[in-house]
Amino acid sequence: MSEAELGDNPYVEEPPTEFEPVEELTADEAEAQAAQLREAIRYHDHRYYVEAEPLIPDRAYDALFSRLQELEDAFGLRTEDSPTQRVGGEPVDHFETVEHVAPMLSIDQSGDAEDVREFDQRVRKAVGKVEYVCEPKFDGISLEVIYEDGKLVRAATRGDGYEGDDVTKNARTIGALPQRLRGDHPDYLAVRGEVYMPKDAFQAYNKERVERGDEPFANPRNATAGTIRQQDPSIVAERPLSIFFFDVLDSSRSWDTHSAALTDFPRFGLPLNDRVETGCDIEDAIDYRERMMEARDGLDYDIDGVVIKVDDIALQEELGSTARSSRWAFAYKFPARTEVTRIADIAVQVGRTGRLTPVALLEPVDVGGVTVSRASLHNFDEIAEKDVGVGDVVKVQRAGDVIPYVSEVVEKHSDGHFEAPETCPVCDSAVEREGPMAFCTGGMGCPMQLQRSVGHYCSDTGLDVEGVGEETVKQFVEAGLVAESMADLYEISRDQLLDLDGWGEKSAENLLAELEDSKTPELPDFVAALGIHKVGPETARALAAEFGSFDALRETARAGDADRLREIDDVGTIVADTIVDFFQSEASARQLDRLLEHVEPQEYEVEGADELDGLTFVFTGSLSESRSAFQDLVERHGGSATSSVSGNTDYLVVGDNPGQSKRDDADANDVPTIDEAEFRAVLEEHGVTEWVA
Repeated sequence: MSEAELGDNPYVEEPPTEFEPVEELTADEAEAQAAQLREAIRYHDHRYYVEAEPLIPDRAYDALFSRLQELEDAFGLRTEDSPTQRVGGEPVDHFETVEHVAPMLSIDQSGDAEDVREFDQRVRKAVGKVEYVCEPKFDGISLEVIYEDGKLVRAATRGDGYEGDDVTKNARTIGALPQRLRGDHPDYLAVRGEVYMPKDAFQAYNKERVERGDEPFANPRNATAGTIRQQDPSIVAERPLSIFFFDVLDSSRSWDTHSAALTDFPRFGLPLNDRVETGCDIEDAIDYRERMMEARDGLDYDIDGVVIKVDDIALQEELGSTARSSRWAFAYKFPARTEVTRIADIAVQVGRTGRLTPVALLEPVDVGGVTVSRASLHNFDEIAEKDVGVGDVVKVQRAGDVIPYVSEVVEKHSDGHFEAPETCPVCDSAVEREGPMAFCTGGMGCPMQLQRSVGHYCSDTGLDVEGVGEETVKQFVEAGLVAESMADLYEISRDQLLDLDGWGEKSAENLLAELEDSKTPELPDFVAALGIHKVGPETARALAAEFGSFDALRETARAGDADRLREIDDVGTIVADTIVDFFQSEASARQLDRLLEHVEPQEYEVEGADELDGLTFVFTGSLSESRSAFQDLVERHGGSATSSVSGNTDYLVVGDNPGQSKRDDADANDVPTIDEAEFRAVLEEHGVTEWVA
């Protein structure tokens, strides 16, 4: 429908941003207004997504959309093809498998120009001289979309090429995908498109994920694939997907050439990529690929090559296909990106202790066979030293072939370097610098610190509360059930759990039972669960063995007796000061007082046995039981178990896949290295017959 065909529709050129109350409308008036709103919104969608020339500002468009929702809700006017379906419908239990109207075949591909020329020779040998259409090869998810009488009736994933998943409800949420065709469209049209996530939107979405503590997607294609098959359409609606169409699968109308069909796509309201070129011979196609490879960084969508297609449809049919691929098309791929890429943005994560960690969000790049979309920037001093900023082209490496990090700036495009924020990106609290580090001062008042602290408290390095993982804690925080500290966990009721999505009678009962069991924790577990900076399970065990009770540890630290703490194995000057700071903090005191109303840490008694008195052990690698079980065994019999090898270490006990650094330290200090069986022999030699539980 053109602007002229819209006639005097009041919602086209200068739509109002305020409307009369729905209560003042009759049912007929409401229905007429809703019809006009749908027509106008579809027109504005076409201007925005297909013509890239929006007529009205976003604020005015949002007002039209909200008004249509309001009318449909108040008068029961919602239709299946209404633009409001883009907000998502009810979740589905599973996707129905449907048969495609025509096979969605693959195409042969190569990154070698000679293979492209061989393809051309095969084509010309079979059908003579041809012209090609050249198109970008989108790196997204293929979709079959079917229209009947101009209305969207089905959308399905490619699947195995012959059958796919019916994802119609999800597809309706994609703004660029029209619910109805425009103009002189065929009565029946099945088209193939590529759903993708625009690169700018992908980076913004990944930044949100990183800053809220979620893992980012590796690349836009993974983000798209994970989104289009979500079972809840409302989640799909929140994610920034778009689509290009590039092929006719079946139609009540015929075209002589592929390029003629593509020309009609925008007239029907179907988004067509503006980089398509027609009338190409094979050398033109090879040149097109080189130009697209140069242009790819400036595009807002990912491409991994170009597609070369015979334009004449009769010749396409004559060439035919194999069981898996079309003989009339070929993909000329780009080489994989390696090591050097651009920083699209920099996100700042907030950790459990409030530490701010800068993370580079990258244009996805292959590093040692792994696609990398983010890399550590370590701290703000290192950013300044390397002069890293958004837009710079950088070299990415993987520390120990595992953790990606930015090693150097290759091309400088930013003005200066990224600076530490003055306020927390999550809670807006002031940020304080401590040397190269920066910290949010919001404490448990910062939702992210709260979420991470509660998650740590319940983790297997804390009290090991089964059923309370990262997503559960996030759900509790967002619902307001956990608002201040770990103590809130013990005040959650059964009814509150049942009101949350995904919770039933059994899961609620199991969690409450787990929380009840956690009310009398072992002292080392409780100390480790508090999340005191630099106090892990091993240090917590040393503190428990020294003080025997939580009250004794707390009083010593509150009194500021750091010297006493420094005398303990595994506690140095920095750790001792950290422990004192934690217990002297008023905020920590309030949280502990509340927590101790629910939790009673058990006194820790090291048994009187002293068979291993004077011996110090360090454990590394994977053992038959947890490392803490071996450390407890040593300490129950008077020995010491520390985390690092020194000249005072008697034995390094090595399990499977051990770290190299401890073995190197053992060699440097002439410390014997033994395996688990030899460790047991040492115990027996000293009269210890007990083994780990």
